[in-house]
Amino acid sequence: MSLTFTRLRLMGAALTALLPVAASFCVTSAMADPYSLPIASSGPVSLPPVADDGTIAARQLAAQVGLPQFTASSWRPGLLRHVVMFRYKPGTTNAMRAEITSRFLRLVQDSRRPDGSHPVRSIEMGVQNSGEGVDAGLQQAFIVTFASEGDRNYYVGKPVVMDPAWFDPAHEAFKEFAGPSLEKVVVFDFNVLASATLEPTSRKANTRTRR
Repeated sequence: MSLTFTRLRLMGAALTALLPVAASFCVTSAMADPYSLPIASSGPVSLPPVADDGTIAARQLAAQVGLPQFTASSWRPGLLRHVVMFRYKPGTTNAMRAEITSRFLRLVQDSRRPDGSHPVRSIEMGVQNSGEGVDAGLQQAFIVTFASEGDRNYYVGKPVVMDPAWFDPAHEAFKEFAGPSLEKVVVFDFNVLASATLEPTSRKANTRTRR
């Protein structure tokens, strides 16, 4: 699959500071076969202790239904958003931030199952520009969209899915690359249960009849 991203318009001083390399950049072709990328967990599978109730519940569900079903694209279909927010460590260069951003966006292509299918439907990126003062110091956000919980489970992998046979090696390689530069990461996932849009008013209804 060829991938071409249209020009990414970098607006505002904050965005310019984050990605000063250009006013736009193009995501290049995919990296080498992600199934040849190194994965730290390729040895014996271990389950480190976790305190988060959500992680524990997800692991229990995965054990109950089995990883083949838990990570299948048909598992719990429905639109799902995976929101990821970063705060970079002090001293992280703009070039490194740009490289992390580019690699994250490339996951829309690099992330794939052994059969070649892509679990990710789309990835969007932006930087914090709210003036409300409740951003918790977070600087950058990504929204990853999936068509099912199974696709999300396969993509996310650890700390829920620990067996490398059932998670995405390209995403795991990205996490290992970006992790040393990140001071804080916030993740929020949700199924799209409801939406509201403002329908455009018809021109006819807005046009006054002239007599």
